[in-house]
Amino acid sequence: MLVTGASAGIGASLAPMLAEQGAVVGLVGRRADRLDEVLAECRARGAEGRAWAVDLADPDDAERVALEAWETFGHLRAVVHNAAIPMRRRATELSLDDIEQTMLVNFWAPVRMTMALLPLMLERDAGVIVNVSSMGGRLGIPHEAAYCASKFALCGWSESLALDLWETGVDVRLIIPGPIDTEIWDRPDNEAALYDGPLEPPEVVAEGIVAAIEGDAFEHYLPDLKGVAEFKTSDIDAYLAGAATMGAEGDAGDAGDER
Repeated sequence: MLVTGASAGIGASLAPMLAEQGAVVGLVGRRADRLDEVLAECRARGAEGRAWAVDLADPDDAERVALEAWETFGHLRAVVHNAAIPMRRRATELSLDDIEQTMLVNFWAPVRMTMALLPLMLERDAGVIVNVSSMGGRLGIPHEAAYCASKFALCGWSESLALDLWETGVDVRLIIPGPIDTEIWDRPDNEAALYDGPLEPPEVVAEGIVAAIEGDAFEHYLPDLKGVAEFKTSDIDAYLAGAATMGAEGDAGDAGDER
């Protein structure tokens, strides 16, 4: 199995769980030292594996590592597209480069890797494609237009991909994490997050991904915040009004901090 974003957070929690089940694990991330630590933990649980230190913002590298992993392991039972970067910045302050970088990692990398692997999976008539989106892929969030665009795109891609592969042996799983305690909240060059509530441990999502790979359901909210998405869909104007108020309060708080 191949896991991207494996050097920290959800990916670093997921890989040892897969290893404990006897899976051969491939780890992809930017930080070689952190990947080596996760790989050592996987091997301590009896699993074989390999790590690739790659920046998935380069689409060619994303495709290359996917094919190299397939060749190394002989096949991939599942690929978990978990790598993502935040982009918390008001739309009025975004640059086109900001948006492009966010889309490259959060959307284009999963797409390029999937398109490289899909013919091989279809030839075997087996495989699971796991796309890790976000509540930001179901809800617009103030100051996160670029991030939400990438995650909405991943949701739409996943749904249509599942339909196109419906009669094949290749399955698609869509993961919708809520607020999870990972480094995504602390990345530099981002505004402070407006959300300041409780955070779930990454193990909650990792355990859900393991269950999703083994199960039959397409979509998995981890933790279960599906009701929030359903409320937005049922009354989009009320949702937008409430979210806009939250955004305005955040702006006021920022202004107070600056004074």
